[in-house]
Amino acid sequence: MSALEAAPRRSRPWWPGVGAVVCVGETMAALSPDPPEPLAQARRLRLSVAGAESNVAMYLADHGVPATWLSALGDDPLGARVRATVAAAGVDVSHVRTETGYPTGLLVKDPNPTGTRVHYYRTGSAATRLGPELLDREPVRSAALLHFTGITPALSPTCRELVTRALDTPAGQRPYAISFDVNHRAALWPPDGDTGVVLRALADRADIVFAGLDEAQNLWGADLTATGLRRLIPRPRVLVVKDGSRNATAFTEDDIHIVPALRTEVVEPVGAGDAFAAGFLAGLYQEATVPQALRLGHITAASALQVTGDHGPLPTPTDMTRLLTLPEREWESLGNRRP
Repeated sequence: MSALEAAPRRSRPWWPGVGAVVCVGETMAALSPDPPEPLAQARRLRLSVAGAESNVAMYLADHGVPATWLSALGDDPLGARVRATVAAAGVDVSHVRTETGYPTGLLVKDPNPTGTRVHYYRTGSAATRLGPELLDREPVRSAALLHFTGITPALSPTCRELVTRALDTPAGQRPYAISFDVNHRAALWPPDGDTGVVLRALADRADIVFAGLDEAQNLWGADLTATGLRRLIPRPRVLVVKDGSRNATAFTEDDIHIVPALRTEVVEPVGAGDAFAAGFLAGLYQEATVPQALRLGHITAASALQVTGDHGPLPTPTDMTRLLTLPEREWESLGNRRP
């Protein structure tokens, strides 16, 4: 990461300089047809793992950022598989609980010509037992940053209490920064509930927020623009709005930065948002400027887009340095071809 141009430390006095990034949330075992075909016709399934927060942790580790995944797993073979996979990526999993009597969550992908449907089997899973008591223990107490997504408060009342309590402490009084990816999963929320109200309230109390423009429009209004979303969620120190394959906009306390996305061959889009968040957070952690953190987000997202799983390899250090140091016009030209 020596290619990153450092931002003055005084420009982010709210960002603690030491400690790990602690990513809190459920990771499941995942089954998908191999080769990809409709589930009803599949003869073989591939076993992997899937979880937004552990995806972020694994990509942070790839970038050399100390990352911890905090969750709960069942005392079962799927839980052992999840734990081993996340640990193999260089993430600290030593604080992940084993909940006897509660299963590890499972998702099953059903690819179809019109898109991939996902079937969840996570009701009553071990991770639904997570609660606010985690905030009083390690590794949270010594963290530099806590990372949550909008998935966790949908899992159970205690999971919602966990996220709510973390964000209830005013930003200036927290010992760590908090990032929050809206990551709306409609299947996890009641169809006639107050999802938009809940997610907006949580997001507006975080230090760093990630939201896709399309999901924001689904939640808060079809005509919403990136600038309109900033007016809707004004309090975060940084709001990053991802506009698909076009660009990402970062609203900071005193500026607006827009960086085009890299055009890349899309094998599967799942996991790209998590990868982007990890790249951006890695940039901030390593004291990059906001535009360079956005570039690192795009580079990391491209790595996820080019694989069938959620976690793909980053470019070589040489290619990473080349991309991060390109003049702005040359970076923009990469929007028309693969990096």
